[in-house]
Amino acid sequence: MTPVELSSTVLRAVRRAVDDGELAVSVPERAQVVPPGPGGRGDYATNVALQLARPAGRPPREVAEILRPHLGGVAGVARVDITGPGFLNITLSGREPALIAEILRRRERYGYADGPTGQVVQLHHPREVRAAVTAQVLARILRSQGALVRVSCEIPGGISCEAEPVPSGPVPSEPDPAGPEPVWAGPLGVTVDAPGAPGAHGTPGAHGTPNISTPPDAPAPPPPSLNITLRPVPAAQDPIPLGRDAARWALLHPAPHDRPRITDEHLVQAERNPLFRVRYAYARCQALGRNAAALGFSAAPGDSGAFGHAGDSGASGDRASASSTLLDILDALDTYPHALAAAARHHAPDRLARHLVTVADALLAFQHTVLPLGDEKPSAAHRSRLALAEAAGTVLAGGLSLLGIDAPTHL
Repeated sequence: MTPVELSSTVLRAVRRAVDDGELAVSVPERAQVVPPGPGGRGDYATNVALQLARPAGRPPREVAEILRPHLGGVAGVARVDITGPGFLNITLSGREPALIAEILRRRERYGYADGPTGQVVQLHHPREVRAAVTAQVLARILRSQGALVRVSCEIPGGISCEAEPVPSGPVPSEPDPAGPEPVWAGPLGVTVDAPGAPGAHGTPGAHGTPNISTPPDAPAPPPPSLNITLRPVPAAQDPIPLGRDAARWALLHPAPHDRPRITDEHLVQAERNPLFRVRYAYARCQALGRNAAALGFSAAPGDSGAFGHAGDSGASGDRASASSTLLDILDALDTYPHALAAAARHHAPDRLARHLVTVADALLAFQHTVLPLGDEKPSAAHRSRLALAEAAGTVLAGGLSLLGIDAPTHL
């Protein structure tokens, strides 16, 4: 169902509510249908209930409750939720197999731009560990969205320069005056792209690209070039003792304006540690695949089916909770490209890190439904749930790779 078709479906739902005497309003000429915003869920959202609230003389959420059953029973609509002051969030049928197939087709490149956008970005950062790690990761995120990126750093004395990538391995005894401070560059895997100050080597400087006349029928020009200086709040302690993965997470997970906490809490293998949950969730995906292979079945995108397990006579509340868990993980996977684009747009790798936590939490709540229980035989629903878990693992691996953090197969 296209957005135009869904808009017509929403208007028909309003018409039915009016015809049934539930609403005393004029049916609007159009209903806006857009992807859900922050706090929304499903495939599309509409503000039609807020639009009709004043003429109906009712609160927006009450209007939304009236319209929900008229939408929920329509072919092609799997679920309707109400969020915020009265937004109707609509989940379409067939969403799951299409989404999972797309993730498994693109693998770790899910959420990436289809090709170069032509935008050139120069990132510049102080000679400080958090700024350097942030610049490196932001460069990867921007490249995933089709930008051409170069990274430069300052050296002592206020001089600006760029350095060749610093290899991992033994830390040199003397600092390299042309690049990041080796005492943290090697252990944390920090690299910078090419020699030169911002604006050198063909990268646009403060004045952008020159104004060159082009024929009227020429293709649209690329997006304007950007020069970005990153100055996140510095780390107050040395992150190296945490090890590469925990140190990078400690520097990247907080928002740039928040001071990072360089403490052993990032090493704790417990639920209160977001890094542990993300890496553990990925390891669980790998374990589910191994266990499924031992039971003789593999992943196949499809409909994850009714909950709980086949033959289960659990309460309807349990089934509703399981269905909500399914919706949570689908929403987390579906919105990953938006989170990646937002991290690039706002120059904020922490948005990616936080979204990985959302994916991990949704997967850890969902994982218990994947494998058959007791004498239960593997079904098409189990194969679909395994494909969904595999897709979640793919997203986690891709996101961790952008952050420069290892995704362990066992934990």
